[in-house]
Amino acid sequence: MSLDDLPTTDSAGTEPVLRRVDRPAAPQAKITRAEELRLQLADEIVRGALAPGSPLDETDIARRFSVSRTPVREALRQLAASGLVEARAHRGAVVARPNLERLNGMFEAMAELEALCAGLAAERMTAAERARLEAIHEELRVLSHAGNPERFHSVNERFHNAIYAGSQNDYIAEMTLATRVRVQPFRRAQFRNLGRLAKSHAEHDRVVVAILRGDRIGAASAMRAHIELVRGEYEIYAVSV
Repeated sequence: MSLDDLPTTDSAGTEPVLRRVDRPAAPQAKITRAEELRLQLADEIVRGALAPGSPLDETDIARRFSVSRTPVREALRQLAASGLVEARAHRGAVVARPNLERLNGMFEAMAELEALCAGLAAERMTAAERARLEAIHEELRVLSHAGNPERFHSVNERFHNAIYAGSQNDYIAEMTLATRVRVQPFRRAQFRNLGRLAKSHAEHDRVVVAILRGDRIGAASAMRAHIELVRGEYEIYAVSV
């Protein structure tokens, strides 16, 4: 089983749809306009450019980005799922006020789900999947020296998806991806911290080594520690903006 390197939604706009990660197509070609809007608006909210309580009018946003209201509506729906936007019936959406309890809960769930995937991957990954994981890990090593957080984030998504796929459990992989969609804006922001790319790669290295050794407990522990550090790095970023 493989997952695509970025989430999307089904035709009804309700559930994440999983695509393949083992195809070499450029990530840009797979990102929908709604996804681009979600990332742009999420960045502005996380950076504080859009303050809590700021109105998010669909028509204004559509005009600003020269798109129809359909991708705007979908982007706002996804941001609401992350807790960044508050959708108010008949009154429009606004930037949500920070809810640390909810954010901590999402990160806690993320850490356990990713740890579960990493542990299963250590036992179940095929030789080809292990080789693919190593190749992505090496790509991240190069990017960690290049200092490009946007590109690092994109390849980082592929790294984690390769581990979800390696768990050989579609249901767990789907739950993990769905949770990551909600946490993604906060995970993405922490890559702007000074030195974070190199630290992230070092954390990944411990996960990869354990997986290649077939060490289920070690892989799960290393992944759990990685996600907990991601949460801490986001908190450092949030204080700095």
